[in-house]
Amino acid sequence: MIFQITNLWQILGWFLVFAGLILMNELGRRTKLGGVIIFVIIPAILTLYFILAHVGMFGGANNHTVMYMDGWFHYFKLYAADIGCVGFMMIKYKWGIGKEKWFAWWPWFIVAANIMIANVSDMESALAAYSITGDLSGAWWCSNEGVFIYGGWWNVVNAIAGMINIFCMTGCVHLYTSNDKNKSDMLWPDMTVWFIVAYDVWNFEYTYLNLPTHTWYCGVALLLAPTFANALWNKGAWIQNRANTLAIWCMWAQVVPLFQLKGTFAAVLPRVYGGAVENGVTTMDLYEKAISIYNAGAGKTAAAGQAIAEMGITADPSMQAFVAMMALAVNVLCISVIIRNAIRIGGNPYSNEVFAGTRDYEEALARAER
Repeated sequence: MIFQITNLWQILGWFLVFAGLILMNELGRRTKLGGVIIFVIIPAILTLYFILAHVGMFGGANNHTVMYMDGWFHYFKLYAADIGCVGFMMIKYKWGIGKEKWFAWWPWFIVAANIMIANVSDMESALAAYSITGDLSGAWWCSNEGVFIYGGWWNVVNAIAGMINIFCMTGCVHLYTSNDKNKSDMLWPDMTVWFIVAYDVWNFEYTYLNLPTHTWYCGVALLLAPTFANALWNKGAWIQNRANTLAIWCMWAQVVPLFQLKGTFAAVLPRVYGGAVENGVTTMDLYEKAISIYNAGAGKTAAAGQAIAEMGITADPSMQAFVAMMALAVNVLCISVIIRNAIRIGGNPYSNEVFAGTRDYEEALARAER
């Protein structure tokens, strides 16, 4: 098993997050007003809230955002995702520079930048493990997010898969607005199921390796929500769905961090924490111990492994290794198909559409405004 599920409340929590992300994505994509409220007004309000919390209001140091989600990575993901959402709205509604041809590269750039940040995180984990053991066989360390991470060679493999994934985004400048009355979607027809599956497997492994105590939500529910919507009712809009749901989740997690850390709906622990459930170790227990080690300046030392052992946990990276190899395999397969198709059409796969004629592509293009 990939996760250590112990009760039905955990499954209910997953479905609540999954359904909530889909619902909020629909509210944000279907109308201009909905998009402006969710991706412009609410983030502006939250920015003010974050600043005021840091100067002592709303509980100051005891504010849950400040206490549990104050790492640079959390803020970066929120604003990077939200900037992506606003850029996609500019393209589909042809606002300002959104109608300029050169701006069609924006989706490729913002997605590539986010993938590269994840690749850097993977390599940081691998190097942290190497600094402790002198090899990549596996070692525990503590991140500034308060997470015990078991780094090793699987991080290197997944980073390679992520690098390949960047070049699996084809037909980058062929973007369209959907032809429904509300112009609900920015369509990228050449971003077919080939890329979506390759991305989902790679990104799941990234969260599984680097945010293991959050993965139940940000690595499963958050990835499946945009894929589900794209498959069933807004074909071609996966990247818009992905950006929207990521920004929405980041806003929720930033303001209500204890939802996934403590209580009824605390995130399910992955398999790497072998023995945690049997020894009564919770997600919150892991967070509190990890953040204390990190704050003591011992995050990338053997202290992390000693603390894990004292909690009765034995590392089980078997699924980390398996999914890393799967991520590499599906991305190699995807880029191979892209190269084959590019040779077939005799054109650059990034300025040309290499999946034209496939079912996914044609269904997406049929929704495009002409």
